[in-house]
Amino acid sequence: MKLIKLDAIDSTNDFLKALSSQDELDNFTVVTAENQTKGKGQMGAKWESESGKNLIMSALVKDFLYNNEQVFNLSLIVSLSVIEVLKSLNIPDLSIKWPNDIMSYNKKIGGILIENTIKSDGRIVSVVGLGLNVNQTNFKELPNASSLAVILGHAFDKELLPALIIEKIQQKIEYWELNSAIFWKEYFNTLFRKGIPMPFKNLSTEAYGQNFMGIIQGVSSFGKIQILLEDDSVSEFDIKEVQMLY
Repeated sequence: MKLIKLDAIDSTNDFLKALSSQDELDNFTVVTAENQTKGKGQMGAKWESESGKNLIMSALVKDFLYNNEQVFNLSLIVSLSVIEVLKSLNIPDLSIKWPNDIMSYNKKIGGILIENTIKSDGRIVSVVGLGLNVNQTNFKELPNASSLAVILGHAFDKELLPALIIEKIQQKIEYWELNSAIFWKEYFNTLFRKGIPMPFKNLSTEAYGQNFMGIIQGVSSFGKIQILLEDDSVSEFDIKEVQMLY
């Protein structure tokens, strides 16, 4: 694993994307930063992180995705890999809030943002961004967030985490063809609030802003969440069409 350590950068994802466009980087090259001034989350949200306290990393993944229908497979692999590493650190009650927020109990401790670029020869090159709250303890402005240090009451060596996470990602990619059904089952079994009636907000243009009750049933191969509605029908929503209210 090639590791590039930065003190401060606007976005590790943007840095790695720019670097990969100019140079033939090794697969699984990782960029980490102590501070990120323009960290990104899903749908353009800003990722807030206290300088020097948390894991901010981006990893280059090539030669796994070959068409747009496969892109959620990488999201699934990355989220399961992070969960597996956190379990080894004894972080309790872990789950994945669709599509790939990392939760402990009902608090968000990590977020994943994957950006895919289609090359001229049709290859898909992915930059996997991960923000993981490790040693930050002040979340006054983020009431739904927590960290490994808060949950277990002691500090962690965040420098060890990138290699552990990349190792898990590599393993799951290597065994994807044989074990994809098992990985999908693991992902579903790890879903936050699956099978529990809960409110959602509709963000689609036809019914924007309307709240509704539903039960998470699963996730489609394209990464859309499947929700059982009160009329017993099941609807699929993508990330821009629904918000979980919890």
